[in-house]
Amino acid sequence: MASTPTQASPHAEPAAEHGGQAHPIGVYLKVWLLLFVLSTLSYMVDYYHLTGYLRWSLILLFMALKAGLIIAVFMHMAWERMALICAILLPPLCLLVLVWLMAAEADYTFLTRGAFFR
Repeated sequence: MASTPTQASPHAEPAAEHGGQAHPIGVYLKVWLLLFVLSTLSYMVDYYHLTGYLRWSLILLFMALKAGLIIAVFMHMAWERMALICAILLPPLCLLVLVWLMAAEADYTFLTRGAFFR
């Protein structure tokens, strides 16, 4: 039986291949703690029976902060190139702007119909 020469495994040194990008566990623990605090604050908005625009503003603020933390740290977007960040974040932001513009025009149309078609 002839022995064949062994080739180096392509997965021999993953740390050197990926540039040694390893984040300390402390970063993840701090983010988990901050997410817990933001979730608690979001719960407290309901617990203290806040109403109206203040309630929804706080809920949306806490939601956006939690989503931003998750995207930045757990999806590693904080360490990505700016081109990739723009390619991922700009399309949803453009859609949000378009939805806001459509909602503003719908409100204008609704108020105009109410004023002229009574």
